[in-house]
Amino acid sequence: MDLGIQHDSVVVMGGAGAIGQSVASSFAEASCRVAILDSQPSTVSIAERIQADGLGIRMDVTDFHQVKQALQDCIDRMGHIDHLVFAVGAGSGKFGFPFWNLEPSDWHRVMQINLLGAVHAAHAFAPHAIRRQKGSITFFTSVAGQMGSQTDPPYSAAKAGLINFMQCVAKDLAPYKVRANAIAPGMVQSDLNRSVWQAGQELIPEEDRQSYEDWAEEKIRQVSPLGEWQTVDEYGAMAVYLASSHARHMTGQVINIDGGQIMRG
Repeated sequence: MDLGIQHDSVVVMGGAGAIGQSVASSFAEASCRVAILDSQPSTVSIAERIQADGLGIRMDVTDFHQVKQALQDCIDRMGHIDHLVFAVGAGSGKFGFPFWNLEPSDWHRVMQINLLGAVHAAHAFAPHAIRRQKGSITFFTSVAGQMGSQTDPPYSAAKAGLINFMQCVAKDLAPYKVRANAIAPGMVQSDLNRSVWQAGQELIPEEDRQSYEDWAEEKIRQVSPLGEWQTVDEYGAMAVYLASSHARHMTGQVINIDGGQIMRG
């Protein structure tokens, strides 16, 4: 299948995470030039592993100046940016049911990373995309942002806000032929998923605690009609598709890859 994106330049924010690495690798396999932006110390080495001349830049999405500078560095190195993927996610690290188990102060960092980080990314990328009259943005949100997940209310609310913001971005950029969509993961093995398990286990007696594997298997049976883990490869493939010419009429959409957790009646 000819995707029509060979030699495009792609920036993956959050590219050092499990999903972000899959996204970056999938674009590299599609013959795109890829840059990875992340706060992790391993950012540069991951970029070089994924692509021989891969560009890795450490930055903090909560700092708008750093985001703007990092994207400008990518433009300087790659000539331009065709596609931006925001694959950043962070939870509160606490079990949020009921919501008053948390403090209002637990919300700040979660909102800054998941929602305001995406706002920073879009603000920094939009002028460049508008000048070029082409491009795409793909935001990674979550099924939690579509059902009021009680596990981590700050994360759920931030991802819900991100879906709404994505739709604003899609509408505002449509006249310039720039598209915006979102991918919503379900149950996928990641550091974030494991942190949800850890936070919940700390609140129950030791004799009732479950291993991560047992907890995950039980939860998948409860929430996913297909009853299986989703894999990071699925998200990487979808990110490439949404950037491709085959998705040229897709904008403002949330693509759930979740085993059927979210179904619209």
